[in-house]
Amino acid sequence: MSLSVVILAAGQGKRMKSDLPKVLQPLAGKPLLGHVLDTARGLQAATTYVVYGHGGEQVLDAFPGTELGWVLQAEQHGTGHAVAQAMPHIPDDHLVLVLYGDVPLVQLETLARLVAEAGEKSIAILSVMLPDPTGYGRIVRDGAGNVVRIVEHKDANTKERAIHECNTGLMCLPAGRLRKWLSELKNDNAQGEYYLTDVIVAAVRSGLKVNAVIAPTATEVMGVNDKLQLAELDAAYRRQRAAELMLAGATIVDPARFDARGPVSIGRDVFIDVNVVLEGTVKLGNRVRIGPNVLIRDAEIGDDTVIHPNCVIERAVVGPRCLVGPFARLRPEARLHEDVHVGNFVEVKKSELRRGAKANHLTYLGDTTVGEKVNVGAGTITCNYDGVNKWRTEIGDGAFIGSGTMLVAPVKVGAGATIGAGSTITKDAPEGKLTLERSKQVTIESWKRPAKK
Repeated sequence: MSLSVVILAAGQGKRMKSDLPKVLQPLAGKPLLGHVLDTARGLQAATTYVVYGHGGEQVLDAFPGTELGWVLQAEQHGTGHAVAQAMPHIPDDHLVLVLYGDVPLVQLETLARLVAEAGEKSIAILSVMLPDPTGYGRIVRDGAGNVVRIVEHKDANTKERAIHECNTGLMCLPAGRLRKWLSELKNDNAQGEYYLTDVIVAAVRSGLKVNAVIAPTATEVMGVNDKLQLAELDAAYRRQRAAELMLAGATIVDPARFDARGPVSIGRDVFIDVNVVLEGTVKLGNRVRIGPNVLIRDAEIGDDTVIHPNCVIERAVVGPRCLVGPFARLRPEARLHEDVHVGNFVEVKKSELRRGAKANHLTYLGDTTVGEKVNVGAGTITCNYDGVNKWRTEIGDGAFIGSGTMLVAPVKVGAGATIGAGSTITKDAPEGKLTLERSKQVTIESWKRPAKK
């Protein structure tokens, strides 16, 4: 049977106390709903529908260009009512997998197991064992262990509240039968809502088997209702990502102070110190060492490179055997070839530093090509912006740039050239020559420092 996914994302999330809809609250730098969508894509469903309501325009704007069916739930009357809004778009011969936009950590393998347990004559629900089930719907079984219904906490009696197997809300059902069951739902309960869970009783009465798939961990099915729960879930996600990388061979000094917010690939013997944040797509080569307090976003770091503390690297490529930092910033389109040194308080933007080049301190290189084995002295600045346009600077192989130099682009420094310290270079400097520009130094003998009255 083909699969349709329905993601319920219409809740307002009042307890968040935020103008941002609940499903757009960020977890590891990505909206809660974004995590659910990413996992759902792995199922390769025929269609995916998102039922939205509160803050609808914001939710739609957050996912432009995605191949989704958006279904408005103008008024919220419960989970059963929400799923019913999507059913007109789903053929009877499909399976319907119901997910929640605020349950972001459920794993693809768990969902695949859930779908596999559903069919024309069976439905599948995802349950979880909780030490403290307060507030959760309980899975009620008969004497033979068969699931017969789900009762919400507010509607449960004392015996039912003692049950520790709880409903997660995630389920997979045949569409044709689900359509009929939804049309028969009643709202005679404590909340006055149409519960999706009531279709379990209808399924049992129809002679369908109810298969309960127990989630491997409670963390996987945790939902988010307030900022405290969001922080707890974020911490769980960080632990999960750190564990994945450590099992892949990385040394992470303190997993509690490490944050991976996107796909990360690593080589062998990678070392990551405390308070490192990896965002977006990050690739770390063999024996890469990352010092404390480093942010790396959408970047590639080559073999045997050391990133010293307090660096920011964004949309950059760093080659093998490089030294970066401390306190260096590599901005988008920075590219360091092999054996390059970029030291403390050096900023590189849209520039290429070729093999063996060095800029060890207090330098800005923007829109610049730096040749092989160039030495850039402290305090050098490429003046690449005239207030309207950006201009390039080209520095040839083996050139030596003295400290405190201003290179006013567009300008070229020839191979093997030397630029005297303190120069402002506005014209091309020939290769192999010393070029300097300094005003005459003057001492005013009669000058006296002003004194305070």
